[in-house]
Amino acid sequence: MKTDKEITAKEKKRQEIRKKLLMQKDELLSGAGITRNALPDETLFPELGDQASAEIDRNFTLRLRDRERKLLKKIEEALEQIDSGTYGICEICGQEISLKRLEARPVTTMCIDCKTEQEEEEKLREK
Repeated sequence: MKTDKEITAKEKKRQEIRKKLLMQKDELLSGAGITRNALPDETLFPELGDQASAEIDRNFTLRLRDRERKLLKKIEEALEQIDSGTYGICEICGQEISLKRLEARPVTTMCIDCKTEQEEEEKLREK
């Protein structure tokens, strides 16, 4: 059985993580507005090298936006879990995820053991 002091410390840490997630969300959203305005148009350049360079820049920016969109979705899910009281529970085994892991990777949904096992299975599939 956990003491009130342990529960309070965990809840305090979760609220710190929540603040961190909200700040990260705000940074992503404000950065997305800047990126959207800075996205180069599909312009035709007389030089093939210039055209290729512009395409590479545009594709890189779009890939970056896609990654940010996925991270934003994970942040939203983590915030919902914090609000519903299910944050920090491994979606695979149902055990508590260590606070150390949650601090390092606040959007994680798996404990270190399940994540390690998943990565090992992925490596085997790639071979």
